[in-house]
Amino acid sequence: MKNESKKEKNLIQRNIELSTEFSRYLFEHPDLESKLPADAEIVLLPEYDKELRDYNIKTGIQMESEGQKVQYIRITNLRPKELSRIENVELE
Repeated sequence: MKNESKKEKNLIQRNIELSTEFSRYLFEHPDLESKLPADAEIVLLPEYDKELRDYNIKTGIQMESEGQKVQYIRITNLRPKELSRIENVELE
């Protein structure tokens, strides 16, 4: 049970990170945002992360079974995190 809880926490954390990246993407691509139904829950399906994708599909199916409208969004790739945008550093 404790192991499952840790696993679920990890999946939730990965979803938070993916949601943040998707929000940034929408900020840079407002045309896509305007196509999203305002009354739908967004479920992200990362093709590069099967475990998270499967978890999110189950979550989406559960929401649909409760009568919620769901918009699935497939994400094929995620670039690696960059820790800093600084390009060059020199010591003087």
